[in-house]
Amino acid sequence: MKSNLRFLPAIVFMCLGAQLVFGDSNLGIFSDQSDVGDVAKPGSVNFDPAKGEYLITGGGENIWNTNDAFHFVWQKVSGDFTLAANISFVGTNGAPHRKACLMIRQSLSADSAYVDVAIHGNGLTALQCRDTDGDATHEIQLDVSAPQFVRIEKHGNYVSMSFEKLPTNAVILMPLIFHPSGAMYKLQFKEPFYVGLAVCPHDNKTTAQAVFSGVQFHAISTNADKPAIESTIETIPVSSTDRTVAYHTHNHLEAANWSRDGKYFICNGNGRIYKLATNGEPQLLDTGAAAGCNNDHGISPDGTQLAVSAYGEPDKQSHVYILPIEGGAARLVTSNGPSYWHGWSPDGKTLAYCANRNGEFDIYTISVAGGEETRLTTVPGLDDGPDYSPDGKYIYFNSVRTGLMQIWRMKTDGSEQEQITSDDYNNWFAHPSPDGKWIVFLSYDKNVKGHPAGQDVTLRLMSLSDKKIKVLAKFFGGQGTINVPSWSPDSSQIAFVSYQMVYP
Repeated sequence: MKSNLRFLPAIVFMCLGAQLVFGDSNLGIFSDQSDVGDVAKPGSVNFDPAKGEYLITGGGENIWNTNDAFHFVWQKVSGDFTLAANISFVGTNGAPHRKACLMIRQSLSADSAYVDVAIHGNGLTALQCRDTDGDATHEIQLDVSAPQFVRIEKHGNYVSMSFEKLPTNAVILMPLIFHPSGAMYKLQFKEPFYVGLAVCPHDNKTTAQAVFSGVQFHAISTNADKPAIESTIETIPVSSTDRTVAYHTHNHLEAANWSRDGKYFICNGNGRIYKLATNGEPQLLDTGAAAGCNNDHGISPDGTQLAVSAYGEPDKQSHVYILPIEGGAARLVTSNGPSYWHGWSPDGKTLAYCANRNGEFDIYTISVAGGEETRLTTVPGLDDGPDYSPDGKYIYFNSVRTGLMQIWRMKTDGSEQEQITSDDYNNWFAHPSPDGKWIVFLSYDKNVKGHPAGQDVTLRLMSLSDKKIKVLAKFFGGQGTINVPSWSPDSSQIAFVSYQMVYP
């Protein structure tokens, strides 16, 4: 593959003055190199200007957890930019998790805040991040292995990754078209910061080598660009903060229900419902008369039916419908509107939903067969997002009745309403895990009204045994992120939708 590549000379445009900036002649566009952290075997770099290649040798134990050890070839930078390269390891006998990275780093200390695009020896590709000095590293793993070209992009406080994955022996045409990966972190760097190439063998007793070719480093002007918003379905285990991209698209998708057998997701976009295999492409589901579907939908406990909320006749309001899980004719359940489905009782007999009646949004239940609805909340103010506990004893919901939006629960007949969270966030859409041990919910800043899209949000997890809360992920999301039940059947993972700003 390498012999087919042709690159323009590497160029750096610094934001101030748009001047060309070159580093030491022995380091190409970079100005210096350093071993970072406790490195037993010193690293080095050999730059070949004729080929435009950097051969980097690195020692160190890892780039992970709270401290790093690796070799770094760097330039001090301010402003926004993109850094791209073709990365390949030298040899095949190293540790599977040896890493070659495109890195942004606040300092050269071992515990510094950073974001990097990391290519592992086994092909695993991830966007890694340490939010602040001394914190643990977390990552977003891509659904693509060992792409030939990767790019790290800084736009304001957001850092994202894009890539180009080409068929074997493909003819390389320049310029390359990079594809957004769906991975993005928010991290505010103090200027100037360090940007460059990093190598780590994942074994402090040895070294690893990687070749970075076609390195291109461009300053950009983020403020002049209007980004497109793309969608990513991600999964995250309750045991860590390491996320995985399940599917990324330039289309707008929302609200991923995890199927009862764990093999696919149900999601919505542009008024339609889609089935998405965990390793495939979305397939449109026929929802019959339920047209204009929104992001309030979910799967029956036995996995045979799907409840959807859709805008329809005769009043153009949202109503709740039920249809076969494989798609087909939809049956109207709620005659009054607007009604927005959120929960299905464990015995499959009752639906819980949020509804606006006479100007008040409250929690209601209704038989799956339809008929009269039962109002469960009567306190003034918005009540929303009802979801059943797996033992059928409680309904969790969110309510603004005490000021900020907080998580509550009540008995399924509406009695014994009690507040579960009481903090300085607006908390929405609590979903109990199938094993009854956890609830996951979405938190907005206290100044955000409602649950709008396009916000910095936090996915949080509460243990129901001791009520302790931990942060699972911070990302760009909001409306459509986790409106509906989205646990894996074994309670080990959660699916959610994040959004990425992609600049032209």
